[in-house]
Amino acid sequence: MSESDAQADVTVVLPDGSQLSVPEGSTVEDVAYEIGPGLGRDTVAGVVDGELVDKAAVVPDGARLEIVTDDADEYLRVLRHTAAHVFAQALQRLYPEAKLAIGPPTDEGFYYDVTGVDLDEADLAEIEEEMERIVEADYELHRDERPREEAIDGYADNRFKREILEEEAAGEAVVSFYVQDDWEDLCRGPHVESTGEVGAFALLNISSAYWRGDEDNETLTRVYGTAFESEDDLEEYLERREEAKKRDHRKIGREMDLFSIPTVTGPGLPLYHPNGKTVLRELEEYANELNRGAGYEEVETPHVFRTELWKQSGHYDNYRDDMFLLDVNDEEYGLKPMNCPGHATIFDQKSWSYRELPMRYFENGKVYRKEQRGELSGLSRVWAFTIDDGHLFVRQDQIEAEVRQVMDMIFEVIETFDLEVEVALATRPEKSVGSDEIWESAESQLREVLETDGYDYALEPGDGAFYGPKIDFAFEDALGRSWDGPTVQLDFNMPERFDLTYTGEDNEEHRPVMIHRALYGSYERFFMVLIEHFDGNFPLWLAPEQVRILPVSDETLGYAHRVKNDLSEAGFRVDIEDRDWTVGRKIRAGHDDRLPYMLVVGPDEEETGTVSVRDRFEREKADVELEAFLEHLENEREEKRTEPDFLA
Repeated sequence: MSESDAQADVTVVLPDGSQLSVPEGSTVEDVAYEIGPGLGRDTVAGVVDGELVDKAAVVPDGARLEIVTDDADEYLRVLRHTAAHVFAQALQRLYPEAKLAIGPPTDEGFYYDVTGVDLDEADLAEIEEEMERIVEADYELHRDERPREEAIDGYADNRFKREILEEEAAGEAVVSFYVQDDWEDLCRGPHVESTGEVGAFALLNISSAYWRGDEDNETLTRVYGTAFESEDDLEEYLERREEAKKRDHRKIGREMDLFSIPTVTGPGLPLYHPNGKTVLRELEEYANELNRGAGYEEVETPHVFRTELWKQSGHYDNYRDDMFLLDVNDEEYGLKPMNCPGHATIFDQKSWSYRELPMRYFENGKVYRKEQRGELSGLSRVWAFTIDDGHLFVRQDQIEAEVRQVMDMIFEVIETFDLEVEVALATRPEKSVGSDEIWESAESQLREVLETDGYDYALEPGDGAFYGPKIDFAFEDALGRSWDGPTVQLDFNMPERFDLTYTGEDNEEHRPVMIHRALYGSYERFFMVLIEHFDGNFPLWLAPEQVRILPVSDETLGYAHRVKNDLSEAGFRVDIEDRDWTVGRKIRAGHDDRLPYMLVVGPDEEETGTVSVRDRFEREKADVELEAFLEHLENEREEKRTEPDFLA
């Protein structure tokens, strides 16, 4: 056997697209040293095909690899993983009876699920003090690999770790532990070199959680924390967190009487009150206007279908556990988790010529997904929600133009609401349908739109849907947090499953491509983003109550009603504060209610036919002609301004 046969090479793809050949069995750290000794010494972890892994992980042939150093964005996630271990070690020092389940890093920190110990938030300070001692001790973290069977025996008194070993690690001969001082934890990693690298941390709160998120499983205690490299970064985060509490959409929703989710009606099933429905109606009318202007035709599908439809679309196999299923006269039906199968069925009801494509449908469609109860939260995650759904049926040569039009619509939404957004191109996953040629063409067309039009975007290799690549958008709100939002997805699977065809110029049958798109994502989550982004101070066109008239006394109630009538006839939402309060108290109540405008009217205003205008920013102007104010309102509503300038 030759030396080359004994030591075969594998190829890894680096972030710049270049390829590097390294010996088979090379680890992330080995590859880093191949690139350069300095990078090798600085390597903390790696990202292999989108997954954060330990630097000791072996890199497979063809993998996309990114080296993680302490300058990389992913470093903070690695540090937080170690902080979770610092917490767990401190907990078991203080409470040896505590049993550990899982403790992963998160986007904002970390958590650890535990049982066998009764904790409340008053205990967190003591645990933090013990964590501080562990950080100051600067224990080195060692990765230790052991036979899986030996690890199972070692966890005889911890069924959670045993279950992980017996199920998630079932095909692995060896598993990894991380050891710091005299403490260890079953873990895949990665971690920083030592506990001393955890520069600053805080334990935040305690909640309950179901094991594996399944409400049929045992309830565990979940302790949340966060960690940063410096005290300044931690302090900045804690300040943002306090601001986030003030802007919490559930809190503002109660204060503004927008929505409620009562226990009696069921979890994840929001009720929209008149004020909230007003905002949703304005959002819907705006989306409908954009859709009709772009040549979409509105359709409507029922809330429930026979499960034969979901089997045909493939959702039954993939979403059955998340669907609400019903038995009707010995036949199974399901509340729809998505609108696309209904739209595909509509398209299938007639024959199409290539001249008639693209065909664009839209529907504000209510869907239902049976999320785990522990994952439900306000409007961000619910059982029933509405998608501003659009589905396009296009020829291969139309993909680029149609995606460009959708992108233009999405960015019009972003600019209208003054939102920040992150864009990502998600490419072909390992499990996918469709030919290499179709995928290469589709990905290149999406990339062409992004690059030609000058969009900054991240590449997410392998994160596309199994049926096609996609462009994903994440809204960044006023506090810098990201939320899933609009999407543009190419789909080769559903046209195949539904045998959708059109007659081409060659008089032969051809398969259309289906494009899934949403401008908001879902109304519920988008409403949540807007509530927190604007802190409830909605732009005039969205505000449930746009103007409130404040008569200084009962003597001017008649004039107040005449002013209201003029504004109401122009289509504005107006009310009169006629309670027996002082003007000062009425103004304070108006500010608390987040009103765009208040009009103070007294004898002087009645005599001159004017109003005194006050806005939510406490700016005011007296002796304003009502016609001039009305003209401004109409312009502000039409332009959908987020920052009015009438009293600037």
